[in-house]
Amino acid sequence: MAKKDLPLRWDRKMQQRLARGEAAALGELYDRFASLVHGLAHRVLDDERAADHLTRDVFAHVWEHPDTYDPKQGPLRTWVAALTHRLAVQRLRATEAAALARGGPGTTEELERKVRHASVAARADYIVQSMPAPLRAALELAYFQRRDYRQTAADLGVTEDEARRRLRLGLQLLATARDAGSPGAPPGYGGAA
Repeated sequence: MAKKDLPLRWDRKMQQRLARGEAAALGELYDRFASLVHGLAHRVLDDERAADHLTRDVFAHVWEHPDTYDPKQGPLRTWVAALTHRLAVQRLRATEAAALARGGPGTTEELERKVRHASVAARADYIVQSMPAPLRAALELAYFQRRDYRQTAADLGVTEDEARRRLRLGLQLLATARDAGSPGAPPGYGGAA
């Protein structure tokens, strides 16, 4: 079996276990993805308590509807991230629309701009978290430590050409955060917000 098939095999087995109602499977899934879910929820909602509630809602949905995940469409991680994104954007829109209806500051256009901004930021976070470690390490050196490609190459112990390649690919992946068809929803990440 190819190494690439192993994660999808785990995903299929996890879905089967959840469908059988194995509470231990939900615990494993939570342990693996809770920080991802909470981080994405917090990035969109910008509220710790709301992110906590949304994290609970995402795992409740997974527990109640494991059959809505289709392994043929991609990894379980991506499906969970897409579900989180969709629910967080819905919650943000509902909360902000209710504030507008009560006479709060802002306009509908500002609300949509805020939703788009939060969606792009959440997508960028997801891309960085999902990136292979060599790309992520190169970007972190360049961005957080202000290293150029030569310094990045030296720090990582790779050639300058390899450092440039990693930085270019990492930046190309990040650029897709803004290019998604719907706000913050890349292909395979969850469709319309």
